[in-house]
Amino acid sequence: MKEYLEGSQAIAKTVALCRPGVISAYPITPQTHIPENLAEMVAKGELKAEFVNVESEHSAASCCLGASATGVRAYTSTSSQGLLYMLEVIFNIAGLRLPLVLTCANRAVSAPINIWNDQQDSLTARDTGWIQFYAETIQEAVDLHLQAYRLSEDKRILLPVMVNLDGYILTHGYEVVDIPEQELVDKFLPPYQLDYKLDPENPLTLGVLAGPDYYLETRYAIQKTMEEVLKIIPEIGEEFFKVFGRKSGGLVEGYFLEGAEKVIVAMGSVCGTIKETIDELRNEKERVGLLKIITYRPFPQEEIYQALKDIKEIAVLEKAVSLGGFGPLYTEIKALFAGKKESPKVSGFIAGLGGRDITKGSLKTVFEKLSGRQTDCEFMDLNLSPNSQR
Repeated sequence: MKEYLEGSQAIAKTVALCRPGVISAYPITPQTHIPENLAEMVAKGELKAEFVNVESEHSAASCCLGASATGVRAYTSTSSQGLLYMLEVIFNIAGLRLPLVLTCANRAVSAPINIWNDQQDSLTARDTGWIQFYAETIQEAVDLHLQAYRLSEDKRILLPVMVNLDGYILTHGYEVVDIPEQELVDKFLPPYQLDYKLDPENPLTLGVLAGPDYYLETRYAIQKTMEEVLKIIPEIGEEFFKVFGRKSGGLVEGYFLEGAEKVIVAMGSVCGTIKETIDELRNEKERVGLLKIITYRPFPQEEIYQALKDIKEIAVLEKAVSLGGFGPLYTEIKALFAGKKESPKVSGFIAGLGGRDITKGSLKTVFEKLSGRQTDCEFMDLNLSPNSQR
């Protein structure tokens, strides 16, 4: 059914269709509308679930960890400082191999205090063992949540999934969204069944102490599973298409890559603006394209390499920076071509931090700069007043 919805409302409706038994989240801008909508559904009896009010994001994540460990499908959402407050539990959930879906409404991290969008929060959590998806549109965010539950609960995987969507741009934006029927969701997503769970009738221990003789093996197991995830995501995408009739999600998505000489690599909602800019430039006979990264963890290095290996000049445009280093995505794209006999010129650009607009003019400037020298970490659209550097 097509509806004109705010992004947060669309996410809440989709999560409800997945039939979670426990929902726990703490309000933080800009994700608050998601749990608000879910809480209202529970209060009205429209969703059969336990909504657990807690005093912090750390407790919300802990509540969902406990629910998942006892065999109940769970859900949470957060943003920015809230995700960082969860971080201890975020590592635990992955280490315990518990299925869970978390929505991160991407927002800048303090200080200074900033409630607007960038992707610094979720990229800070890239090493936690969570699978990470990044949505361009509200529709894609809806579809990724359905696929996230299916992937997380796959018995070959059993790892949590973080679905990221840009705060305000997608959480508070409105779009015509195809919300699927409950019968189709039930066909795509079977009931939650965990083989190893906390049960008084069949006692076992989760999360035991692991010394130097075993801890390394736990990290190895997650790493090997992540390799399997790259094979399973396309499988689930094909099943999604068969059930819902549309292709959505996946590892990467190319836009006018064939024959392109200059390509931007990016994640999230900015890809929509990049596509519009490319359309304008191609009308002027410019050979430009986009590679959109949908799955950031695990990193689909082979798919990215094959998509970019014949491109002359690449701009990695990202809404995050590893201070003292480079952009996180730039570092990984650059590493793909290290040691290759012939490789593209890869430049890194930081833009949109703290909600700064990334305009078509900014993107055209990025394409122009590719004709010059390589840059590793160039900040775009700086406003260098005397006080801004203190």
